[in-house]
Amino acid sequence: MSLECHLRQRLAQRRILLMGHLVVGHPSLAVNWRMLELMAEADVDLVELQLPFSEPMADGPAFVRANQESLARGTTRSDYFELMARATSTFAYPCLFMGYYNAVFRLGHGPFCDRMKQAGGAGFILPDLPVELFGDLFETAAAAALDPILLMAPTNTDERLAQIADRARGFVYAVSRKGVTGRATSVGSDVGAFVARCRRVTSLPLGVGFGLRQGADLRALHGHADIGIVGSALLAAWETGGEQGYRALLADLSAARG
Repeated sequence: MSLECHLRQRLAQRRILLMGHLVVGHPSLAVNWRMLELMAEADVDLVELQLPFSEPMADGPAFVRANQESLARGTTRSDYFELMARATSTFAYPCLFMGYYNAVFRLGHGPFCDRMKQAGGAGFILPDLPVELFGDLFETAAAAALDPILLMAPTNTDERLAQIADRARGFVYAVSRKGVTGRATSVGSDVGAFVARCRRVTSLPLGVGFGLRQGADLRALHGHADIGIVGSALLAAWETGGEQGYRALLADLSAARG
């Protein structure tokens, strides 16, 4: 089943979907696995697994630190793909690659897509790669049945949004505000107006991320977005409350899907 079909089936049952996020190797691979188990228990709709990188430019301070600590712990690319393969063979939710283009460039487009396919990944998010620089990555990904998840930002012109929409597959990641991940976002008229602009150029499901922290944030997106993307808040929940805090936040977010 394609990623888009999976999302549309889930949307037939819920007002909004929930996408979780974790940095592979932080705080450890063993903890990552417990996080994935808790996401499965909460019936999250999809998960992005971030490959740690030394200069994660789209990430806020918490994720920068998580990336650095994962690398310092010795997390490898093989660790990453092994975790993804184990997750996709165990859990029902699709898994997406999230990372920076440096890793894809170093592997090569073909080998990257081959490893993703072997690991059971559904698609990938490369926040630092403009659509016009994908080159043959679009065709290589399509041949491997992988969806490039492209980002739309409030600073994009309508013409630019249409260019992005033309190449997007699976769903579109609508960045709710300027800046990096982790800062609080007020889901108000500005976000609603931006999502409406995105809807005018694509029929794909729309995910909203950057700054969603609790169930109330997902409820505020009802009628606007199709997917709420939560990352920094989950990381903070584990760091401050351990498994209990993580489970509690997932329960709050899951209940908000409607």
